[in-house]
Amino acid sequence: MMSEQVNLFGEVIVTDPILREQFIEPPFSVLDTKTGNWQRRKKTWKKLGIKSEIGRVAKSINSGTDLYRDISKKEGYDNKDNYTSIFDPALCEVLYHWFCPKGGRILDPFAGGSVRGIVANKLGYKYTGIDIREEQILSNREQGIEILEANNQPNWYVGDSNEVLEGFKKEFDLVFSCPPYADLEVYSDLEGDISNKPYKEFLELYESIIEKSCNLLTDGGFACFVVGEVRDKKGNYIGFVPDTIKAFERCGMKFYNEAILLNPIASASMRANGNMKSRKLVKIHQNILIFRKTEVL
Repeated sequence: MMSEQVNLFGEVIVTDPILREQFIEPPFSVLDTKTGNWQRRKKTWKKLGIKSEIGRVAKSINSGTDLYRDISKKEGYDNKDNYTSIFDPALCEVLYHWFCPKGGRILDPFAGGSVRGIVANKLGYKYTGIDIREEQILSNREQGIEILEANNQPNWYVGDSNEVLEGFKKEFDLVFSCPPYADLEVYSDLEGDISNKPYKEFLELYESIIEKSCNLLTDGGFACFVVGEVRDKKGNYIGFVPDTIKAFERCGMKFYNEAILLNPIASASMRANGNMKSRKLVKIHQNILIFRKTEVL
């Protein structure tokens, strides 16, 4: 039996009295962004005026075209079209609810656009994000001031996470991020930008940032990364997902949950014929990897 519920914006959403009222979405290992309830929540968040695409121009190494970083439309990396979108705010809402205590502190070492910070603080969490590009952070701060109350702003830092995290002393309840997918999209030529590094160097810096982030987690705290596979220049997957798992495990984190994020099909049907000429499946999902920090006895 379905019922209706009013969300924090005063809008009515359809709920499942057994699961959605308690968990927002059913806590299953597949999250389907195509459902009506998911899309309604996403549209409600976007009505706040979040413009996470501002400052997110990236260069695709495959096509040389400008792309905007976004997990909500990254159905497959063979899409060379320009698009403007945002990290899915409905996904933030769900994962914060599941893996962060109320009022908890969230660390995002690859902050990117504004959406993860604005959603976090709107829901009563305390968000800290780091991004190496000053123009991105300035844009995020401007949006935060426009959307949130003056005394409820996310903490956004400009700099290389590998260096910035060295000075952090406080603890966090959740590490949550969507990192660069290797060098699939290059955001800048800055020295500390890992997106412009060869994959071996990328992994070394990536693992260092993960370790420094997880060292700041409270015992029992969770780390959640949204990632997806990347193809090399010959069209083969490089194994970015298992490399991410290994990076967390090497710093003592336990691989605790995995979920699949199903994205809207959008242009996938139109790209299928072209992809299958080289027997490549059209990618319409992302991997959500969740790790837990266990107390050292």
